[in-house]
Amino acid sequence: MSEPSDRPWLERDRRPPGVSDQTVEAVGKFDEALEWIERARGHLYDFHQMMGHADALIGEAADQLRDAGHQDQAQRIETELVGRNALEGRWSFQIVEEYDAIYWSVVRAASDELRKQLVGGRHHVFESEMKEDRRTHGARFHEQRPDDI
Repeated sequence: MSEPSDRPWLERDRRPPGVSDQTVEAVGKFDEALEWIERARGHLYDFHQMMGHADALIGEAADQLRDAGHQDQAQRIETELVGRNALEGRWSFQIVEEYDAIYWSVVRAASDELRKQLVGGRHHVFESEMKEDRRTHGARFHEQRPDDI
């Protein structure tokens, strides 16, 4: 088996000495909130990519309308819709950037600081302990960590 210093990730989710159950639960709750925030951010990226794709399709439709002899309709679509803001003054990438700047990055920094101050910078301590409680000790595919194999 490797020495712990060779594989530090194997220790990063263990509870440091002296940390209370309440602290582990509270940090775990904050981590859960962060996971939901990450999911929301992912949906913003989905929105961003969907909007970009839709804008490109609208542009292609305008080109096809022009090719089909519908100049006025094509011109109206190009003028009113192609490149239009998704929100006041913003394309979708700007929405993502603003979310990242004023919310996501602040919560991430708070999460990092909370973990550093209260659980030695360790991630997923609550989940690690839940896994320990729920797994079947000694059974294959129920190992706590890869070094237990």
